[in-house]
Amino acid sequence: MPSWAEATAITPVDSHTYSAFLHSDWCIGKVPHGGFVTGCFLRVVETHFCSTLAAQTQPHTITLHLEFLRRTEAGPATFKVKDVKLGRQTSVVHVTMSQDGRDEVVGYITNSNIHTEEGLSFDTRYTLHPPSAPVNVHKLRDGKDDNWVYGPVPHSEFRKASTKVKWFFPKAGHAHSSVDEWLCFSDGGRFTNSSIGYVSDCFPQIIESFVGKDQGGTHWYPTLLLNLDIKKALPEEGVEWLFARVRAKQIKNGRFDLEVIIMDDSGDVVALSHHVCLVLSASRNLAKRSTASHGKL
Repeated sequence: MPSWAEATAITPVDSHTYSAFLHSDWCIGKVPHGGFVTGCFLRVVETHFCSTLAAQTQPHTITLHLEFLRRTEAGPATFKVKDVKLGRQTSVVHVTMSQDGRDEVVGYITNSNIHTEEGLSFDTRYTLHPPSAPVNVHKLRDGKDDNWVYGPVPHSEFRKASTKVKWFFPKAGHAHSSVDEWLCFSDGGRFTNSSIGYVSDCFPQIIESFVGKDQGGTHWYPTLLLNLDIKKALPEEGVEWLFARVRAKQIKNGRFDLEVIIMDDSGDVVALSHHVCLVLSASRNLAKRSTASHGKL
């Protein structure tokens, strides 16, 4: 099974075109995991700014906005990049991912150089409220932390992409409509900047705490849009652990929001993310694509 780096590998086709292969074991049902697709976008932009736009010296994505237009599928994908605005401090590109002639995901991504950023700064003294349970990350993987416990992936046969990480949850349980978690890659890999996109979309589904875990396999939660605001560049060698708090503010008429706060083991905010998602029957995920609908959700 491909690692994160292998699964999100990008091949340049020309100066503004890139190809990737969306692997089936990074899918939810038959549809590539939204965070995995986001990671592919981040790898495309990373490659583009290290090659075509290397002169900009802006290797770090600081904001990302993706619109998931149609259901994606395992297999080859093509990414087209348009240089929208090239600036001294930030640059913006537009990226379109297509499969079999269908534009399926589009996004605007802003890059900068986090290491050389300077300007007005204040300590806002932001902390999580309510606070998260204390943790000793050195004891987590062996299940020896006093406050956190390993939680297996529910419906792993349907959510293959979610088995790529190990989830650890508070022993005391979760707050209403909210989830706290510590994550590490199951294969021992390390989280890098591109995998922030995956972490932003990897958590036990909050809706299942309302409908019951025994019904969770009957639902699919496709992402309509995903925003990322990246605050901190992870070290080049990556980090073993990331924390996420995920909260839904409203679940109504088959549509819901998600607010995601990602932190590292030093307590620094790494990224903020917001999603808009749908609640659909899992049969919609597994159904054969309709040519008449041109691949609608």
